[in-house]
Amino acid sequence: MTSTIGRILVVDDESLIRDYLTKALSRAGHEVETAGDGARGLQKLEEFLPDVVLLDIRMPDMDGLEVLRNIKSSKPQVEVIMMTGFGTIRSAVDASHAGAFDYLQKPFDNMAEVLLTVRNALVKRSLAQKAERLEQVVSEREAYDMLVGDSPPMHEIMDLIKTVAPSNSTILIAGETGTGKELVARAIQKSSNRKNKPFVAIHCAALSETLLESELFGHVKGAFTGAHRDRPGLFETADRGTIFLDEISEIPPSIQVKLLRVLQEGEVKRVGSSITKKVDLRVIAATNVDLKEKIKEGRFREDLYYRLNVIRMELPPLRDRGRDISLLAVHFVEKFSKRAGRKVPTISKQAMDALEMYGWPGNVRELENAIERAIVLCRQDSIELHNLPPEIGSMDRGNMPGLDGETAAKNGLPFTKAKNQALQHFEQQYIETLLKLSDGNMSEAARKAGLDRSNFRKIVKKYQ
Repeated sequence: MTSTIGRILVVDDESLIRDYLTKALSRAGHEVETAGDGARGLQKLEEFLPDVVLLDIRMPDMDGLEVLRNIKSSKPQVEVIMMTGFGTIRSAVDASHAGAFDYLQKPFDNMAEVLLTVRNALVKRSLAQKAERLEQVVSEREAYDMLVGDSPPMHEIMDLIKTVAPSNSTILIAGETGTGKELVARAIQKSSNRKNKPFVAIHCAALSETLLESELFGHVKGAFTGAHRDRPGLFETADRGTIFLDEISEIPPSIQVKLLRVLQEGEVKRVGSSITKKVDLRVIAATNVDLKEKIKEGRFREDLYYRLNVIRMELPPLRDRGRDISLLAVHFVEKFSKRAGRKVPTISKQAMDALEMYGWPGNVRELENAIERAIVLCRQDSIELHNLPPEIGSMDRGNMPGLDGETAAKNGLPFTKAKNQALQHFEQQYIETLLKLSDGNMSEAARKAGLDRSNFRKIVKKYQ
């Protein structure tokens, strides 16, 4: 049910009007505060945080229209009802055009009309708040939908995103290539109060020093050969939004100094200009290398590192995300099938086993590419081993890596997965050998294994 009880601020230089409205509004259940002039009214706006303001147009020092403009500038969600005496109705109409909800004419002949107008303003305010909450829920859901995963490491990342998103602190995202650093950055932005502002991403390793400086900071006409006009940089483009600096470790020392100024002072200067401009943005940086090692090598500024490393997020490699491999595989199958306009195929057990056994040195990006390839090559209703890239498709139960500690470590398999694979390989070889020695006699093979026939048969069925 939409709320019709709220916090009302009355701003009027006449004490009789303030007292009269306070009594009437309080009797109706509202919480009321008052101010005798515009300056005090704006102060109360910050302290009391009203839902609705009843504002007189004619006041000394600061008139109602100026106060209205200030309210709508700082608290646009607050509804303002203008109060006007005879002869100032034209001003009240102007106020409506400036964002006022409605206006009332003094003296008040009918208090019921005043209370009804306040009630309607509160209903509008309440509906706007519900819309804001719904928009926030939808935005957060969109943000998390980009991050597929149900493993403990991913739950930790999602919880951290929710915690850090509302702040404006700089974030450093660390993780191997392909772990989804830009997706996390976008999820942070979509969950923040900057969600409706620009998100600008740049790969710092993809450009030369000169081009990178021009891209980030912009340039003025004539700053260098080919600079035929003034051009804003990405820092200016991202003003009031978020900028994502991928591969931050590759930024040259000369640009590191300028980036430090952006973080410290919120100022940018275009190439070839002496004029600085203020920018309000959130910086999210990403790296796949140890920046502390870069500092030891003299290739990265220590003061810049600490400015970037206010909040640190470590993204887990795919090999440490267990159950997420199958979830991601199904997600990408649906994604690329839809893109290709074809029926969504299933993934065969053998193919899924191979996906889960592989070490994924290229992480999520490698898995995405493997599934895209499989969708293109698959001509049946199920993705099979031969549809997967050779290095993955060869990883069936008869040809598994990780059957010894050295191979498992080289393939980047976690201990538990390597142990399970070795156990499965042992079981398969043991059962097959016993059946051969027993000429296929299930009961004889079970006796030699020291197991009852039903349990032995269950093990055999696993590998048939």
